[in-house]
Amino acid sequence: MADEQQQQQVQLRIDESKMTTTYANTIRTSTTNDEVVLDFGMNLPTQGPDGQAALLFSVGNRTVMNWSGAKRLAITLGQVIRQYEERNGEIVIQRGPAGEGGDAPKLAD
Repeated sequence: MADEQQQQQVQLRIDESKMTTTYANTIRTSTTNDEVVLDFGMNLPTQGPDGQAALLFSVGNRTVMNWSGAKRLAITLGQVIRQYEERNGEIVIQRGPAGEGGDAPKLAD
């Protein structure tokens, strides 16, 4: 019976007519039992009330997805980053001002 079944091909059409493009240099995550919330935005250097240097996280976009979608996103990003690093070398992540704060996180193998 399995030989009689044929795979059906589905054409994927992408509608980009309502798409917007934004830039983010940071992300904040929060979770519930059902969802992952991703806030994308910009870390902007500013001056605190005491005159000390501070960062303002200006949220530009919020994406909410279920855990299955989040896992698919993580797998896809891992593959894209691995391919990029194979061609261009390791991406170095600086933590804190001027790279302070210990070792950068690494993707799992």
